[in-house]
Amino acid sequence: MTAPFGRRNAEVVACEQVGGYVVVQAGDPGGPAPAAGQFYMLSTERWGGEADGRPFLPRAFSVARVTNGVLHFLFEAVGPGTHRLARLRPGEQLGLVGPLGVGFSAPAHGRRALLVGGGIGVAPMMIWQDELLAQGVAHKVLLGFRDSAFALAADLLTNPAVATDDGSAGHQGFVTDLLRAELAADPFATICACGPPGMLEAVRQLGVERGTPTQLALESGMACGFGACFGCVVPLKAGGYARVCLDGPVLDAELLLQVPAH
Repeated sequence: MTAPFGRRNAEVVACEQVGGYVVVQAGDPGGPAPAAGQFYMLSTERWGGEADGRPFLPRAFSVARVTNGVLHFLFEAVGPGTHRLARLRPGEQLGLVGPLGVGFSAPAHGRRALLVGGGIGVAPMMIWQDELLAQGVAHKVLLGFRDSAFALAADLLTNPAVATDDGSAGHQGFVTDLLRAELAADPFATICACGPPGMLEAVRQLGVERGTPTQLALESGMACGFGACFGCVVPLKAGGYARVCLDGPVLDAELLLQVPAH
């Protein structure tokens, strides 16, 4: 999907707390339908009104779900940009540019999909599961969180397996523990993952070691979202770099030298 040129406004219809996260919903009936794994650059009215004039730049967020022309975005309020977004109320305007980037591809050759989300990386797993359910594609969702408060976001998906760092919900440990067990039980799969860099690097290594096709939705700070600033590049195994915003955010793990830390 190609984003129309320029920023447009979408009317906020809901802003809700889900455990440790915030979900903002905004109507964009005239915009193109996004694919799972694509993202938007978000801002609001009075953007830049925080201390020291922050936030300066829009924030990039994967779309979490689309229902009847309403876009859903899931995030954690941790800085001036996300705190401003978390204060949105119905009737206000959410500025957006998108959908941008490259999304997930369906598993080939009858493979089942293993959807692996960590933290706010659960967002693109929501829309991806919606698409796979609609297509009748076999899949399993594996989610990792800090604790049970953040794990409440698992209720936004269908029948996920959950891991938490402290064991307060589901398996105590990393979501990669669940992934390793799934691959041991049935290795004929395609991995689709999004989450923090450390998790994605562990998933990348596991996929390469097992010879399992692996698609990684990378997270990166972005200034433009169109590939102009080269601020979100990642190193490639063959040399050179890929731009997360334009060549990704979903990239084949085999192409990457590693998943760089922020």
